[in-house]
Amino acid sequence: MTVLPLPITTELILGGQKSGKSRRAELLARDWLAQSGDHRAVLIATGQAWDDEMRERIARHQRDRALRVPGLQTVEEPSDLAAALARHGTAHTLVVVDCLTLWLTHWTMPMGAETMGLEQKQALAHGWKAQAAMFLEAVRQSPGPVVLVGNEIGLGVIPLGREVRAFVDALGTLNQRVAQLCPRVTLMAAGLPLTLK
Repeated sequence: MTVLPLPITTELILGGQKSGKSRRAELLARDWLAQSGDHRAVLIATGQAWDDEMRERIARHQRDRALRVPGLQTVEEPSDLAAALARHGTAHTLVVVDCLTLWLTHWTMPMGAETMGLEQKQALAHGWKAQAAMFLEAVRQSPGPVVLVGNEIGLGVIPLGREVRAFVDALGTLNQRVAQLCPRVTLMAAGLPLTLK
């Protein structure tokens, strides 16, 4: 029996590290591009190269992605996802956001946060709430499909440290809010997709 592929729609892809999340998003982008010569695909990368290992990781992802999906354009945007979605989203464009976890990290645990005063941390928290609200509205209003990649990190032991527990809570809340907007939600494990919604 032949199984027809599901139509490409807005989708949240969750999973652990190296679970196959990004690969699934790339395959969806490849399939989208193959459907029509009018189609475009844009990847919004949220990672930042803070050290040598991360610089090499980003370079490796760029090389691999260029081989797997040559037509996938990449733009870097670590903080203002709402503006990036508005700028690149069209009815004929599939937008991949990879990944929500690094975006949240940028807002809630930025480099140098340990030296920030209380006032700066409160301003950052306020900025995050505003950014999250604008982002969710941008996903809701997107004229074309959006594929969102994020980590599911709340399955392990409860982390030590107030800040890390707050981050895990914030990511879980973000994932729930995004999942409510998406017609499809997929959990990846060992490279295999499990449809949650």
